[in-house]
Amino acid sequence: MTVGRSYARTDPGRKRRGNEDAYVCRPPLFAIADGMGGAQAGEVASALAAEALTDVQANGSGERRVAALVQEANRRVHQRASTDASTSGMGTTITVAVVEDDGAVTFGHVGDSRAYLLRGGALEQLTDDHSLVAELVRRGELSPAEAEVHPQRSVITRALGTDPDIDVDTFTFRAQPGDLFLICSDGLSDMLDRDTIESILRAHRDDLESASRALVQAANRAGGEDNITAVLFEIADDGRVPAGEPDERTREYAPSFVDEDTLHPEDHVLPPPPAPAADDTMVVPVEAIEQAPTPEPAEDTEPEATLARKALALAVIVALCALIVVLVLWGLAR
Repeated sequence: MTVGRSYARTDPGRKRRGNEDAYVCRPPLFAIADGMGGAQAGEVASALAAEALTDVQANGSGERRVAALVQEANRRVHQRASTDASTSGMGTTITVAVVEDDGAVTFGHVGDSRAYLLRGGALEQLTDDHSLVAELVRRGELSPAEAEVHPQRSVITRALGTDPDIDVDTFTFRAQPGDLFLICSDGLSDMLDRDTIESILRAHRDDLESASRALVQAANRAGGEDNITAVLFEIADDGRVPAGEPDERTREYAPSFVDEDTLHPEDHVLPPPPAPAADDTMVVPVEAIEQAPTPEPAEDTEPEATLARKALALAVIVALCALIVVLVLWGLAR
């Protein structure tokens, strides 16, 4: 068994001009890095991580080699953040997959980007999110439905670059011919539920380029609140690449900066406002969850403020009418 077809697509989404996602699509190596940080720091972090994966020859094999690649990516991001004031505090998620010679797929994972498997028409999530809400769901303090709308669902508990060393989740999955793997940033998984992703992949199973395009379009139609990246690859019986599939040397494996200002003409949307200086993703250590109560959504006070403004306007109108009546009566009395 070996890698068959593969394809990757990235898009800034409908709310952001910049794209802080980077990806690697170099069979047998595939990865997603979703950067975070103020100004352009998120782009720097994800690009450094992606470059580290492609230009480092790690020793060992399997999970040891993948863990070494992720640790090197972490070292480069942390070193840059520690020595360059303009990138201080930056970080990035990373999810890596390496297809081994024996057909096994070895994963390395830090953060809330995800890996999925489509086998026999059924989709399975392979990675666990390192996020506040995912931790609360695992503890039974939140339901999956509550987690999807929680106001702090962007808070992650682990990311590259925040510490000199990082705890990497590694595992090996025994693949079968016909398996289709998807690695994606949370800009996709936050917009589309598992059933929707499964339906799209099943509908476009024979055309990975169309599948990636359909996933991005669906995420944008659902709101496109973050950068969206999808990397797809399948396991085949032999080393033949199907006709029409681009050679690996033609594929992008770094951030798609040319797409930063893509606006989606199919949706007829206006250009979004400039992005804020800081990304809304933040990292908290998982230990802090032990010490803090479960965050509650902030109360929405906007309706109360609106009623108060309307009452004040009505009072002013009544007062003016009364004044006019008094003046008219006074004039008639004279």
